[in-house]
Amino acid sequence: MTALTLDGKYVAQLTERDLAKRVETLKSVSAGKTPILATILVGDDPASATYVRMKGNACRRVGMESMAVELPATIKTNDLLREIDSLNHNPDVHGILLQHPVPSHIDERAAFDMIALEKDVDGVTCLGFGRMSMGEPAYGCATPQGIMRLLAHYDIDLSGQHAVVVGRSPILGKPMAMMMLQENATVTICHSRTRDLEAHIARADVLVGAVGRPEFIRADWVKDGAVVVDAGYHPGGVGDVELGPLLARASAVTPVPGGVGPMTINTLIQQTVASGEKALLKD
Repeated sequence: MTALTLDGKYVAQLTERDLAKRVETLKSVSAGKTPILATILVGDDPASATYVRMKGNACRRVGMESMAVELPATIKTNDLLREIDSLNHNPDVHGILLQHPVPSHIDERAAFDMIALEKDVDGVTCLGFGRMSMGEPAYGCATPQGIMRLLAHYDIDLSGQHAVVVGRSPILGKPMAMMMLQENATVTICHSRTRDLEAHIARADVLVGAVGRPEFIRADWVKDGAVVVDAGYHPGGVGDVELGPLLARASAVTPVPGGVGPMTINTLIQQTVASGEKALLKD
């Protein structure tokens, strides 16, 4: 068996072509206006700055605009909340991204939840999570939503499958589990205190590694024929799963890099375009 490569970079490129057409159509009916994504960067962390720059580049590739909001690391929570609220009330802004993590003295959850639901294109608010979990309209958290789009592109049917998600973060593991449940998978969520983790993973038809530790999930824990989604990325180009031996045993795998990462940014842009369409076409 040779595992199918779930190529997120390729799928993202295909989607960008469609998004560029949608943005061009939107400009033609809205006096040249485009969707605008506001990115908020608190502090000067080099990795965060790189991620923000990548998102700005993705905006430009599809013909939309980004607005960079750079704030000092010393900013207080209340001042950050006011900055976010001003973007909520700016009619030219259609999506708001708060780059995380923020400095430790800031209440990150309060900052996320200040983002208006209709501009929560990164899917980080409690309200958005709750609506998504209930099957109501909301923008899905970008990484798990990107994974769902990737699985759908390759016609991987989750219905009736046993999905195991290793990780329970509020922006990856938890929404991932809820999205898979919506698609009729039977979902097990594992985490750092899960007993007999190897046995849970061994039963997975679909495995999502989202634990944040390099190659923490060993290849010999994974059964033959499983679909393996690695949502991790660590120095040296490795993810959360020991992928090498699985290339000859799994039915499908996401490469690291080039699998989940491109789909995360692409989903953010796709959801910003959708938000822009709702706002600008309404006008």
